[in-house]
Amino acid sequence: MRDPGCILITGASSGIGEALALDYAAPGRRLLLTGRDRTRLEAVAEACRTRGADVAAAVIDVTDRQGLADWLLAQDGERPVDLAIANAGISAGTGSGGESDDQARAIFAVNLDGVLNTVQPLIPRFVARRRGQIALMSSLAGFRGFPGAPAYCASKAAVRLYGESLRGALAAAGVEVSVVCPGFVVSRMTAVNRFPMPFLMETGRAARLIRRGLERNRARIAFPWPTWAAVWFLSLLPPGLTDALLARAPRKG
Repeated sequence: MRDPGCILITGASSGIGEALALDYAAPGRRLLLTGRDRTRLEAVAEACRTRGADVAAAVIDVTDRQGLADWLLAQDGERPVDLAIANAGISAGTGSGGESDDQARAIFAVNLDGVLNTVQPLIPRFVARRRGQIALMSSLAGFRGFPGAPAYCASKAAVRLYGESLRGALAAAGVEVSVVCPGFVVSRMTAVNRFPMPFLMETGRAARLIRRGLERNRARIAFPWPTWAAVWFLSLLPPGLTDALLARAPRKG
C-alpha cells in the first residue's frame, strides 16, 4: 500500500510513533493518533495539522480493550482505515534489582495485549474490504532473550511471531502485514538507559525506514543492519555459548 489515505498510529505522542505521524502528515490524509499523555499528543496532532493532515487524536490506553475498539470502529465507519500501526509499547528491566510481578505484567499488557486490542477490531473489516495493511512494532530484542529485560524481550518476541503468522493467515484476503524490529532509537524509552547503545538512530530516520518498508510490503523491517546481524547470529547459537556472555551485558533500569 504505497499511498494509504487513513492511518492509525498508537503510541503517537512520542518516539517512533510521533516521527511516523509527522512523516505521514500531508494534505488529503487522515491520521488517527492515540497516546496516554494529552499534552504531548495534542502537540503532535497540531504539528500534523499544520502539514495539512486531517487528525483525530484520542487519549486511550491500548490496554482498554473495549474503549479502544469502540473508538477504532467509529473512526473506521467515518473513513476506512488503510494502515494500522500498532506502535504503543513500554519497557523496563532488571537493573534496579529485579523485575517485579507488576512490572512484568504491565509490559505484557501494553506490548502484547495492546497490539491485539489495536488490530483485532480492524481485521474483520480489512478482510471484508479485501484491503488493508497492518504494522506491528516488535524489536530486535525479540530475537534473543536478554537477562536485562526479560518481559520486554518476551513480549516483543510474541509480537514478532504473531505478526509473521498473521501475514500468512491474511495474505489470501488481500491484507498485508509487516513486523517492525528496530534497534536503539532515540525516544523517551531509551533516554533512561545508562549504558552505551550501539548505532543509536534518530526517530526521523527510523520512521523513513519503516515507511519505505511498508510501501514495499516487507515482511520484516529490521534496522540498523549491524545490530540486526548481531542479534540474528546470537539467536542461532546454543544458550550454553551465549548465557555467560549475555550475563555481563548492561541491564535496563
